[in-house]
Amino acid sequence: MSYRYATVARDYQDLASGSVLHSAPGFPAFPVRLASEIFQRALDLRGDRHPATLWDPCCGSGYLLTVTALLHRPVIASVLASDLDPRAVDLAGRNLALLSGSGLASRAADLRERSARFGKPAYGDAAQAADRLAAGLETGGGDVPYAARQADVFDAGRLRQALGSCAPDIAITDVPYGEQTHWGGPGAAAGVPGMVEALTAVLPRGGVLAVTVRGRKVPMDGGRRPDTSFKIGTRAVALFRA
Repeated sequence: MSYRYATVARDYQDLASGSVLHSAPGFPAFPVRLASEIFQRALDLRGDRHPATLWDPCCGSGYLLTVTALLHRPVIASVLASDLDPRAVDLAGRNLALLSGSGLASRAADLRERSARFGKPAYGDAAQAADRLAAGLETGGGDVPYAARQADVFDAGRLRQALGSCAPDIAITDVPYGEQTHWGGPGAAAGVPGMVEALTAVLPRGGVLAVTVRGRKVPMDGGRRPDTSFKIGTRAVALFRA
């Protein structure tokens, strides 16, 4: 299936993982154009005009959340990242800090200092990218409120604790498990169906969960059927209404 919303192939170089955005081994990035497409399809399925509170409950580095918020600032109210792995929560927090003018300014200053210290023009190029992202963020509506918390995606009780007073109405998560990462926690054997069950139990009524995996389709194994699904490239996406 072709793109329905992100129909123009833009230059996303400023959002490359490991340039302005932080990266680490074992924490894969995500195709930026596909992230934009999934978010816009989730907005359409939600069917409400108010800005979305966006959540990634298997956040990894927070890359998917951060690039989506930078691309769609006018229709995003806030973002929340959660993960069972405390290293992921820490890294996601560093990336989500780039959803502010001060965070991007600090990152640009650090990159310029590295460019001067190591004599590597690539750091200077990344600093300029940070400046461009800051200008776009300001034009789109300014700083994005964010939080990064630890939670087990299979445990609805733990998820509710992580959400606190936050009420995300769109959740998007990529599950590349078995490739670069692996399920963790006591409920891991429940797989994708168990994850979907726990997440749709804590999302507000009418909220949307989008799950993406590599392969022909999202493996629900007799679990809940998605409201809609599609496949682009190597990834399959399933969307569920809570």
